[in-house]
Amino acid sequence: MKIERIELHHVSQPLVAPFRTSFGTQVTRPCILVAVYSEGLVGWGECVASDDPGYSYETISTAWHILGDFLIPPNLGREVTTPEDVTARYKGVRGHPMAKAGLENAVWDLLAQAKGVPLSAMLGGQRERVEVGVSIGIQPSLAEQLEKVDQFIAQGYRRVKMKIEPGWEMKPLAAVRERYPNLKLMADANSAFSLADAPLFREMDALNLLMIEQPLDHDDIADHAKLQAQIKTPLCLDESIHSPGHARWAIEINACRIINMKVGRVGGFSNALAIHTLCQEAGIPLWCGGMLETGVGRAANLHLASLPNFTLPGDISATDRYYHEDIAEPDFKLNVEDSTITVPTGSGIGVRVLPERLAKVRVRYEAFG
Repeated sequence: MKIERIELHHVSQPLVAPFRTSFGTQVTRPCILVAVYSEGLVGWGECVASDDPGYSYETISTAWHILGDFLIPPNLGREVTTPEDVTARYKGVRGHPMAKAGLENAVWDLLAQAKGVPLSAMLGGQRERVEVGVSIGIQPSLAEQLEKVDQFIAQGYRRVKMKIEPGWEMKPLAAVRERYPNLKLMADANSAFSLADAPLFREMDALNLLMIEQPLDHDDIADHAKLQAQIKTPLCLDESIHSPGHARWAIEINACRIINMKVGRVGGFSNALAIHTLCQEAGIPLWCGGMLETGVGRAANLHLASLPNFTLPGDISATDRYYHEDIAEPDFKLNVEDSTITVPTGSGIGVRVLPERLAKVRVRYEAFG
């Protein structure tokens, strides 16, 4: 197949409710959608960079620049038979994994459509349904936090992830654990703590948490190893893992017992598959993290999470958890009987981007080729 045209769509969608973490509060979710055209087909990928460099140094502006000036030009008019054909052409570009993932994942979708198979089949997925949970932001009060947890459990979610920050940790976690003794409960610190807080995390051992996600610095591996040695609760690394190399280093020094896989954070499906193999061989379970994706990114996450070593519930959630109206159809719905979402069975990622909805939330557009 020859890549004939590539489009970038900067979109910004309002969230159903504000989402607060230790980084700040979001009321809208921006991203870049990448569309790759060839032989009458369109492959879609989502670059999950945001407006600000809170979670990652990448932003909408940097990703647009890297895609438009460095990743897209060497691929226009060129043949593609495997995703590696595309990634090899920008091998010299360092960093910027979210920008790279946006383009690479669109090519995976395109090639799966050309073969007439779901993306999960190309990736090696095995599940028809993926177990999922819900991520709950920091609420204004303990009563409102408990109300949110009650609400999502009533909807059918069986795993809850609570965002924490200094001063908002033990009390809300303990309150939820007291109300729901058997709930799959985890805490996400988003790098808000330091190694000096080890006594606090030892206190959390009594709460029987599924895991504590990224408590220390966003680029740290070594101090997480020191912390993991002091506590019983499994640590999960998120922001620290940007490549197969980072995953290998974390595994070798016992910095964590679980890894959160975000395909945008690691640079695309090729790196995600390499990390999956590393973790599977080392006995480190994976789960699929979320970045408040549109239906394009949400579908991609479901296909990835169908792989065998994704053994813990992901942060994928139903569409209506975040959006009243998404840019793609069909919407994803929770299977309430087992807290799962069904992996799309159509060719490629299995969703259709709706032009009229895309136009309503589009901020910027550029076409190449």
